[in-house]
Amino acid sequence: MTGILGKKVGMTQVFDDNGKHVAVTIIESMPSEVLAVRTMEKNGYSAVQLGAYDRKNKSKNKPSKLFIKEIRLKAAAPQKVGDVVKVDAFTEGDFVDVTGFSKGKGFQGGVKRWNWRGGGGGHGSMFHRRVGSVGQNTYPGRVMKGKTMPGHLGDEKVTVQNLKIIKIDKESNLIAVKGAVPGHINSFVVVRDALKKTKKAVKKDGAKK
Repeated sequence: MTGILGKKVGMTQVFDDNGKHVAVTIIESMPSEVLAVRTMEKNGYSAVQLGAYDRKNKSKNKPSKLFIKEIRLKAAAPQKVGDVVKVDAFTEGDFVDVTGFSKGKGFQGGVKRWNWRGGGGGHGSMFHRRVGSVGQNTYPGRVMKGKTMPGHLGDEKVTVQNLKIIKIDKESNLIAVKGAVPGHINSFVVVRDALKKTKKAVKKDGAKK
């Protein structure tokens, strides 16, 4: 399992070999430093802690990392503390899972948050986009768990799976993946190997054997 840290730059389009345009998201992935290594013997699992994007630490007067995340591994980590992981960890055509935080939309009503149908728009209707009745009569006399209600929308951890890497620019530390990834422009994202694609490939190879 391979993973890198990056920042969402924005979306654009590229043209494939057949001349068809493909919508892609550009992810900037500056070299990520290995800050710590987790092992099965010491920690009970295998992982590497990566840090990217330097920032000045006033107390120690030396740069620290602005974005730090831990990447789980299937086996013992090949890297050591101080090693650097770059975009060349992936190759064009690989499938990846991208994790980030979706755009925050504040407090929203049920129509926008849960796609309620809403009430009538005219003829004296007093319902429109309001909540309406949410409980029952004597029994059970309470609001059932899981009832969709107005509330905070967005700003949640979201993972988009099986995105294909269309282009890698090693000099500029850029990756172009097919489709959209969560978050606003300049938001941090984590790019990992596609878990489901990997499982399918192993199962398929095993069936052939």
